Amino acid sequence: MIDYTSLIQPHGNFFLIAGPCVVENRDITFTVAEHAAEVCRRLDIPYFFKASYRKANRSSLHSFTGIGDEAALKILAEVKAELGLPIVTDIHTEEEAAMAAEVADIIQIPAFLCRQTTLLVAAAQTGKIVNIKKGQFLSPEAMRFAVEKVREAGNPQVMLTERGTTFGYQDLVVDFRGVKAMQENRCPVVLDCTHSLQQPNQPAGVTGGHPELIETIARAGVATGFDGLFLETHPDPKKALSDGANMLPLNELEALLTGLVKIRKAIVL
Repeated sequence: MIDYTSLIQPHGNFFLIAGPCVVENRDITFTVAEHAAEVCRRLDIPYFFKASYRKANRSSLHSFTGIGDEAALKILAEVKAELGLPIVTDIHTEEEAAMAAEVADIIQIPAFLCRQTTLLVAAAQTGKIVNIKKGQFLSPEAMRFAVEKVREAGNPQVMLTERGTTFGYQDLVVDFRGVKAMQENRCPVVLDCTHSLQQPNQPAGVTGGHPELIETIARAGVATGFDGLFLETHPDPKKALSDGANMLPLNELEALLTGLVKIRKAIVL
């Protein structure tokens, strides 16, 4: 069971939520989980494995959505049991909350759904930590209402994730001032270093991105005081079945995190 209060460590390390965008198969899921867990162990970074069992928000009707809920959740359960890793996955309807909670330690609310009251309440009622991604269309200050919905449903374990704000039709920007505004809710605040670099609504029907800026965004996030970082990583992003355009190649994870830990140590002295 996760110690929720430990997720805010003003004098310790940041925590990491990372994994492939979606469960594609068992091999890729375990490859990412094992590698990330070992790197984080060496760097003393608390690690949470993330993968979606289904992707409901796709640009095209023909985009990959998953291998089936039951099969994907079974693989996530195996990661949890065999590797001892806490699991993060997202839900899309209130009916999914109980199903996901059988495996997940953190229930994630997608950004586009962060105002859905019944979804937030259902997630809260699982008793698991609820990670709410900030809508691309909302100010950091407005997220207090989402936090209040979870708490008023009887669950004090809530966290927020910044994932960029819509800037024009096909771009996102991160306003780093928002971390302080969201921390006013007395909850952990996470920076999503990969989705923040998406270029949505592309004419081809596939979301683009700027993965070459992941390190830049992550460094700024650590320096400005985010409690945790979120990123999606894959052994071969060009072959990833979802969000490959803004993923971090798995073999670059250790070098990135090593540099980020140095920044974290420098700012907490």
